Amino acid sequence: MPMNNPPHPGEVIRELCLEPLGLTVTAAAQGLGVSRKTLSELLNGHSGISPEMAIRLSKGFGGSPESWMRQQMQYDLAQLTSRADKIHVDRFEAA
Repeated sequence: MPMNNPPHPGEVIRELCLEPLGLTVTAAAQGLGVSRKTLSELLNGHSGISPEMAIRLSKGFGGSPESWMRQQMQYDLAQLTSRADKIHVDRFEAA
């Protein structure tokens, strides 16, 4: 069942991965093989999990790349659903 307002995946990474391991953003970024800025933007909700980042997170913290991507998809869909009434399209029907 989808969550109505799931947290941004960056929040999950910070609370469930970095904090329990006592990792700084710098140390985690280095371990994941990304820049500190890249990881910071993800943790602060300014960017999302890309397929490449999903693989890096899977290798670094566990879980499957698909589970990391699913978190991002659920967050993105929840954000769009909250303003779906502003998306206008024409309905297509068979002749």
